[in-house]
Amino acid sequence: MYPELFFEQLDLVNATREQRKSVVPAPLAAREKAALLKTYHPDHKDAGFRDLRIGANKGDRVTHEFADLLESFSSLDHARVDLVPEITTDVLVLGGGGAGVTAALFAESRGARVLLATKLRLGNSNTIMALGGMQAAVAEQDSPARHFADTMIAGGFAGNRRLVKAMVEDGPAIVEWLLKIGVNFDREKNGDLATRMAGGLSAPRILSIGDHTGLNMMKVLKDELHKSDRIELSEFTPAVELTTNDAGACNGAILYDLGRRRYFTVRARAVILATGGAGRLHNQGFPTSNNFGATGDAIVLAYRAGARMEGLDSFQYHPTGVMFPEHMVGVLVTEAIRGLGAHLVNARGERFVNELETRDVVSAAIIRECTSGNGVGTPSGKVGVWLDIPVLEELYGKGLLRKRFPALFKKFMRVRIDITKRALLVYPTLHYQNGGVLIDETGESSVRNLFVAGEAAGGIHGRNRAMGNALLDIFVFGRRSGIAAAGKIDQEPGRLTLNHVANYYGRLKSLRISSVAKSPTLFPEFIVDKI
Repeated sequence: MYPELFFEQLDLVNATREQRKSVVPAPLAAREKAALLKTYHPDHKDAGFRDLRIGANKGDRVTHEFADLLESFSSLDHARVDLVPEITTDVLVLGGGGAGVTAALFAESRGARVLLATKLRLGNSNTIMALGGMQAAVAEQDSPARHFADTMIAGGFAGNRRLVKAMVEDGPAIVEWLLKIGVNFDREKNGDLATRMAGGLSAPRILSIGDHTGLNMMKVLKDELHKSDRIELSEFTPAVELTTNDAGACNGAILYDLGRRRYFTVRARAVILATGGAGRLHNQGFPTSNNFGATGDAIVLAYRAGARMEGLDSFQYHPTGVMFPEHMVGVLVTEAIRGLGAHLVNARGERFVNELETRDVVSAAIIRECTSGNGVGTPSGKVGVWLDIPVLEELYGKGLLRKRFPALFKKFMRVRIDITKRALLVYPTLHYQNGGVLIDETGESSVRNLFVAGEAAGGIHGRNRAMGNALLDIFVFGRRSGIAAAGKIDQEPGRLTLNHVANYYGRLKSLRISSVAKSPTLFPEFIVDKI
């Protein structure tokens, strides 16, 4: 329920709605976008970054949060770890979200024995929090070439062209596979797959399942995984270190059993890192939409093993994270809302940006309004702008929001906010890690036999991710890494060592680097004591 101090503002949103329908802000020119991003986007806030002093990316600009992790020691006493493997398998998959499960399924389909170990329960990941949908060029008027161009433009042409090409060209085949295993995308009345627009797209390309696309996909993926008798599942066992052989190739990992509070070692012929992103590091103090396990584990483990990173100075801030009520800060309002025509409105009742600009541009515009005195303050001192959702009921007819966005409608009705009548207060929320471990087209990192899939991988999205490409990414590179990792089953993994860790710590000590941080973090500080 909104407090009284919002009533005057909400009345202004309602009073200016009719006028705003005919005043659509023009798309910004390239020079205007560049100036807006440089001035207001968090990626350009120099105080939030520093140069790395160690490792394969020494000298690169990264966030303080990532630098703290990469320049710190583990809480694990490596000298006392038993490296005799408790489990031996062909492919070890670390991470139980969409990328990890997909990788496990495709590795198993090529004859590999697979152990999938996940920090939380299977499926408890950012995948289930993906609301709006997945991109794939399946519509008659669309093509992978258009999808490629849209992705490169959205990422500021910083994406790896080979990786983007692989992603967009695999898109239609991934949709076929998902349909085959039982994913039921929304359809038009004639039975065709329903495709929708989103910011930065040149054609309707978003495939969705209501307003809980990722959750519904994950249910099907979990069912597929449970059908297999060649995939072993280990829940509540996060990885705390990788192992390498004498030649430096990855050959396993040390896991921590959260229930029994003990470490154990797994030997594998190939390892796939799919542990997700780092939103729970709360870069620059931003709220986040991420699940509690998203603490950048893959970056730490792979970097110590010698893997190169790409783009760790770039993060995506979803433009429309909830700013009120307080307990819902960080909850996302799907971009599909803006794709249909909802207005972003400042405290003066004005639309101030074209709502279909890319996410980085829209986020920067919202931050500009809020820092320039055109934001709306909350009782706790936070600030945001209005997302005028009720306008959609006037544009498309009453009942649209309940039908198209039932989960969103119910979520806010629980706090006595009717989104068919009231605008929502929003502000950019830390959403996606654009950078990560650099991979090739098969998903392999610069460390032999170490593969990476999903948000932990870098080089795909450039400086900004277009809506819907995250879900496609996890399936494309989950599949590719699973297939490629299964191709390693005939090789000898070699002796398990932690030589790379000893070398890394030696460099830290030689540089006299000390840190109070422990890495990997595994869980945010505010819930560690409860585990």
